[in-house]
Amino acid sequence: MDIELAIKIFQQSINDYHLTDSVDTEDTNAYPAGSFEHLLYIKNWIDTVQWHLEDIIRNPAIDPVEALQIKRRIDASNQRRTDLVEYIDSWFLQEFADVKPLPGAGLNTETPAWAIDRLSILELKIYHMQIESMRADASEEHRRNCEAKLDTLLSQRTDLSNAIQELLNDISNGKKYMKVYKQMKMYNDASLNPVLYQQNK
Repeated sequence: MDIELAIKIFQQSINDYHLTDSVDTEDTNAYPAGSFEHLLYIKNWIDTVQWHLEDIIRNPAIDPVEALQIKRRIDASNQRRTDLVEYIDSWFLQEFADVKPLPGAGLNTETPAWAIDRLSILELKIYHMQIESMRADASEEHRRNCEAKLDTLLSQRTDLSNAIQELLNDISNGKKYMKVYKQMKMYNDASLNPVLYQQNK
């Protein structure tokens, strides 16, 4: 996999979202269902919608009822995001199924999909920081500060994308291997969240 492809798909998803800039817009994923490109597009679309839900809920004048509804949407989005990351890691496991790890091969601190998750969020930061760096109604100091932050984010994109590509190459060459650990989030599980299961007593 070429990590530059993931970046381009993330950028496409972000640009597609901002054609309407609405958290209620359905995704416009044109990639073939079941393809890796399709998964990457969905991944970033979830992140992009959640980014804007997080903006909405921070409005100090938000109606409490609406805030609760938004919080429920964010919780559901977090679960969907986690499930999809684990699904993408399962895709990688299948992709590397025939690779025999070399003697001394080790694990990475995170799986490929969780690293790609960070890259997806980073692309959103870059998009919005770029907007802030050019905001006509903001002060010159604000724009300069945002330009400096944007430079840092762009440097992070280079470093992170190179690190992910190196990780994928190392797994492909048997220098590293991967495992998938389920996140086992507890707050959405009625059998694990005490607030939820105690209501059933």
